[in-house]
Amino acid sequence: MKAIRVEQAKGPFRLVDENIPEPSRGQVRIKVQACGVCHSDSFTKEGALPNITYPRSPGHEIAGVIDALGEDASDWKVGDRVGVGWDGGHCSKCDPCRRGDFINCRVLKVPGISYDGGYAAQVIAPIDALAHIPDALRPEEAAPLMCAGITTFNALRHSGRGARVTWLPSRVSEGSDIWVSSGRPSLVTT
Repeated sequence: MKAIRVEQAKGPFRLVDENIPEPSRGQVRIKVQACGVCHSDSFTKEGALPNITYPRSPGHEIAGVIDALGEDASDWKVGDRVGVGWDGGHCSKCDPCRRGDFINCRVLKVPGISYDGGYAAQVIAPIDALAHIPDALRPEEAAPLMCAGITTFNALRHSGRGARVTWLPSRVSEGSDIWVSSGRPSLVTT
């Protein structure tokens, strides 16, 4: 398979041919259909976080289709449309996890940092990192929601202003009116 890799911290991106990985217990293999590009991907490229093992493929805004299952892959099936974001797996045992605060897991896994991410044709991900993608969303629309979309949603949700989020059509023609609500509806004209 083709993958974009960083061979070492501060190294250049390289297009490489890799063997197609096989999922282990509790994992799936995803055929990547889209992967968003996030500033945090530079953490991998620049070696900005400790304990990154190289070579590494960045990318934590992944959308694709499950094409192989490891043992004990729960209710997931080959062909399921899934996304993987910054929370690329958690332990379910530490205090934050036991409170349901998975993003603050003491051993949080992040695709593209803890394991190879979506800058590749296929990626292996733990089942606890997967989110179903609805049929109405195209992969290139879903991928950025795995990071930037969640960040924005959580900011609105925790704003204390009773924020509401409404899904809008993916394609808005010029001159269309869009209503955005975060306590007070606002009109945004394209």
